[in-house]
Formats: sequence, C-alpha cells, structure tokens
Amino acid sequence: MGDPKKQRKKFETPRHPWRADVLTEELKLIGQFGLRNKRELWKHETQLTKYRNIARSLLAMPSEKRSRLESELLTKLFTLGLVTEEASVESVLDLIVQDILERRLQTQVSRLGLAKSLYQSRQLITHGHIYVIDRKLTSPSYLVKRGDESKIKFSTDSPLDDVEHPVRKTLSVVSSTLDTEVSNKGE
Repeated sequence: MGDPKKQRKKFETPRHPWRADVLTEELKLIGQFGLRNKRELWKHETQLTKYRNIARSLLAMPSEKRSRLESELLTKLFTLGLVTEEASVESVLDLIVQDILERRLQTQVSRLGLAKSLYQSRQLITHGHIYVIDRKLTSPSYLVKRGDESKIKFSTDSPLDDVEHPVRKTLSVVSSTLDTEVSNKGE
C-alpha cells in the first residue's frame, strides 16, 4: 500500500532529457506560459498522454463498447475546453500541450488583463487575490473549465478589488496603451 503521507509523482520525465531540441522546446514553453519549472510542464504532458492513450484504446475497441466511453471522454475534454462540441476521438489525438497550458488559471488571468505579466498573475493567484466562481484558488495550474473564464475576478477581501489600487491603475494604463497600439497597427 505504501505510506499515505508520501506523495507520488504525477508526471513522467522525457526518455531522452538531454537532447538539444527537447531542451529548447521545453525552455520556450516555460517562458511562454510562465511556468515555474519543468515539472509543471511534464505534469501537463503526462495528462495529455493519458488522454491520447485513452483515445487510442477507444479506436481499437468494437463500436458497441466504444460509444459510451467515447462520449464520456469527449464530454470531459469539452468541459475542460480542450475540444469543440462536435469533436471526435481522432481530434483528441491532435491535441498538443499548448492547448492544456492555455487553459491554466495563470494564463487565463494574464489574458484577461488582471495582471501585467504571467509571473504577476502567478503571484496574484498564490497570494489568494483571485477568485473563480466565488472560490479562492491558490493553484496557478488549475485548469479553467469552459464558461468559467468570465467568472475569474479579484477576491472581495483583496485590496486589489478596489479600482483605485495602484496595481489596478497601472493595469489600466498598460491595457489602454496596448489597445491604441493594436488600433494603430490595424490602420
């Protein structure tokens, strides 16, 4: 059984960790999504591998067994926002790790403009300033479900909830300058 206090690792490491192309790809993803270390990336890659393995096993099953399990998998992935409603099992095999990384709370907070950068969004989450559906989440790797993106907001007991807070003022200045830059490029 093992010791219940001992945590098991939830990821698989790469088979060839010292290949230059693997290292550069991992470092690029870590910088692009503001991950703390490679373990966070490996957790999401392992999660994606599990979904792909389930999809492969479903493709090998007879059709009478396959239909119920297929609908369960696609429903779960649809609620996570990884596939569309009319997706098939083959589309699960087309998923990449960036699809999962885009659904992280840290990425969503940054994309919504609640933080200046991915690193600041990570800090706001771990310090308890962010609520999702009236629930404080302190895990930046939480996968935001479909439809919950609009329910991400500052905590009511957080000082950042005040519009006059200095951090909120700098966020509004940054977002307004980005909007003017985008509109100038469009002209």
